[in-house]
Amino acid sequence: MTEEEKNTNPMPLPVEPNPETVVTPSELDTTATEEPVAAAPPPPVETPRPPVSPQIRLDKKHPLAIRWMHWINFPVLFTMIWSGLLIYWNDSDNAYKHPHAVYRLGVGPFTLVRFFPQWFWKAMNAPYHVTEGLGFHFFFAWIFAINGFLYVLFTIFSGEWRFVVPDRKSLKQAIQVTLKDLHLSNYLPPQTKYNGAQKIAYTSVILMGLGSLITGLAIYKPTQLHLLTTLLGGYEMARWEHFLLTLGFCGFFLIHVTQVVLAGWNNFRSMVSGLEVKPIQEPSVDSERKSWG
Repeated sequence: MTEEEKNTNPMPLPVEPNPETVVTPSELDTTATEEPVAAAPPPPVETPRPPVSPQIRLDKKHPLAIRWMHWINFPVLFTMIWSGLLIYWNDSDNAYKHPHAVYRLGVGPFTLVRFFPQWFWKAMNAPYHVTEGLGFHFFFAWIFAINGFLYVLFTIFSGEWRFVVPDRKSLKQAIQVTLKDLHLSNYLPPQTKYNGAQKIAYTSVILMGLGSLITGLAIYKPTQLHLLTTLLGGYEMARWEHFLLTLGFCGFFLIHVTQVVLAGWNNFRSMVSGLEVKPIQEPSVDSERKSWG
């Protein structure tokens, strides 16, 4: 090698080790000093839960036909009562000096109270609307009669009359229900669709509707239907009977609406949807209906 080659190829410099990459002998043999890793605990085993039994159910309470007839009958009967009062004003206005002075409570010439006070007629705008009242009354009377006739036919052929017609236990149950409503007793008799008081009330309303139609015809055509009018005690007595039946409907409305409010939304909803939410242990209306065959 020449002198020139020695100058062009210098000697390699020694490389110092990096202290960060230096591995000590203790680090090479880790098996002897490393602590054993603990095994993961097994996943918890879930114990099977007992099956949950249902506590409530949907019960088919009111058929569609009964719901339709119910909601049709309510405004129809309300319109008939309103229009009937317009007709009644024409006979009860004292300015005409009518001698019979019907619809009052009194003895002989003495009158304790008269149906109705003057402020009532003004609130209804009843004076001199008798023609309007006659038109509405006779028109809705046909709807009332047809709707009631279809209701009776449906309950007979469907078997729903079994829920409505009172039985030998109904009177006793009606007394028990009345005492419960008056908070005089804590006992409430078992029932499916209707209790004893409801059976008596709903059957009475059907008979009252028939009575209103019969007495109304006797008042409307007293000469042509003179035999019917005579059987009812005459024209004036037929008017009294027609009026008392109307008061009975008004009383039924007040009690019925009050009971619906007290029974709550579940009972009202059943007359809209036909279904009622009931506890599973209570008797089923639909099961009883199916047992009829």
